[in-house]
Amino acid sequence: MEREKPQGVIVQFGGQTPLNLALELKRNGVQIIGTAPESIDLAEDRRRFGRLLDELKIPQPRNATALVPEEAARVAGEIGLPVLVRPSYVLGGRAMVIAYDVNTVQDYVAQAALMGPAKPVLIDQFLEEATEIDVDALADGKDVVIGGIMEHIEEAGVHSGDSSCVLPPVSLSPAILDTIREYTKRLALALKVVGLMNVQYAIQRDTVFVLEVNPRASRTVPFVSKATGVPLAKVAARLMTGKKLASVNLPVVQHNGVAEIAVHEFYSVKSPVFPSTSSVVSIRFLVPRCALPARSWEFPPLMDRRSRRPSLPRGSAFLARARCSSA
Repeated sequence: MEREKPQGVIVQFGGQTPLNLALELKRNGVQIIGTAPESIDLAEDRRRFGRLLDELKIPQPRNATALVPEEAARVAGEIGLPVLVRPSYVLGGRAMVIAYDVNTVQDYVAQAALMGPAKPVLIDQFLEEATEIDVDALADGKDVVIGGIMEHIEEAGVHSGDSSCVLPPVSLSPAILDTIREYTKRLALALKVVGLMNVQYAIQRDTVFVLEVNPRASRTVPFVSKATGVPLAKVAARLMTGKKLASVNLPVVQHNGVAEIAVHEFYSVKSPVFPSTSSVVSIRFLVPRCALPARSWEFPPLMDRRSRRPSLPRGSAFLARARCSSA
């Protein structure tokens, strides 16, 4: 930093590691562009973030943190098994375990203590038979636009990097979708997000729970950008440098006062990449949304950048093999 003397640093495009460095960078005089480091830390701090959700009247699974095995056993008993156990301040989902007994919880916390400096282990109520949702959103500190709402094909508990998801959702009611949009808008404004934000939800018996909020670009941003034809990362970078959403002229539709980027007349499905080969074989189809089964594996075709319309005619299909870097 001393050598390059940048006007500012963006921390939203590098996963979890830059977020962990944001506060320290600011303390050392580095100008962070976009969402303030204090807001990033608020979203990462489980206790403070839980209080924020209570203030916003947004449900969350019962949760707690623990540093030692005895404390972990106690809070797991209070929350009720099964519980989701994972480290804090790491790349989302890494080393995540679903524990169905107290011994597993204690062993996990004991092992975590051996891995490095003391960080609290997160212990959450595991919502069984729930549907998981990923939402990517853009915000400029005042206005919010939903980039895309993705429904996981697997049940909640399968990490987003290992699961498939479909955009737009296929099984959610209009009321649930409106709730997701409203919660996302509340969170973006409360966290003063400038740039991108990802929210993970779980829906169990018509209740929408917030699992996690990441004030950064997620692994789903390239997928949503391709499915909608809107380059979310490019737009986010402009917002971080002072542009406003009102001036970007995005193709949005309004849903009860919440703006969302318009989706096309087909479903887009993201399938996991297998790390051992760093590649994926995909089949892409363009079909009317009403004709596409909820649990199919079809993918959308490439977009024409100028018109934001598919570049292949309806009914076209092709196989693609792509080299993929880790998210």
